[in-house]
Amino acid sequence: MTVSGISFFTLVLTLFVSLNAAALDYPKGPDATITPGSLCDHPTEYRYPERIAYCERDVDPHTKQVIFQIYREQLGYTLYIRNRQDYKIDHLIPLCAGGSNHDNNLWPQHVSVFTVTDPLESTGCEKLSAGRITQMNLVKLILQAKRNLEDAPKILKQLQSL
Repeated sequence: MTVSGISFFTLVLTLFVSLNAAALDYPKGPDATITPGSLCDHPTEYRYPERIAYCERDVDPHTKQVIFQIYREQLGYTLYIRNRQDYKIDHLIPLCAGGSNHDNNLWPQHVSVFTVTDPLESTGCEKLSAGRITQMNLVKLILQAKRNLEDAPKILKQLQSL
């Protein structure tokens, strides 16, 4: 069967390849084997009532490029950057929650993801600062939200109610 001289098989194959390519443009969440997360192990200070180790932001441009490269080469994401503001290198466990700057805590986060997770991080760290949640519980919630983006709105509401 042909559609305007193109075989049905070719049409379906082209559509399949296009959809798969679009699905692999960027990660919807961090890969657990590459980015399991890690806590600050060289703190510059301790914060909050819980005295949580805090690391200053320290991710150089080369490290950011390496993180993008790892996600491209090992996981097959294109991470096509038309506009650099479409992506950031995210700390899986945020610095404000005691996260580290190590590679295993960094991943390339698309704007469609960080617009959902950033409010959760800031709210969670405000609650941490006020002593209304423990570091362990906040990290658990943040990891759940970043690994399962559909859970983020529910988790944000949960944090706001504390």
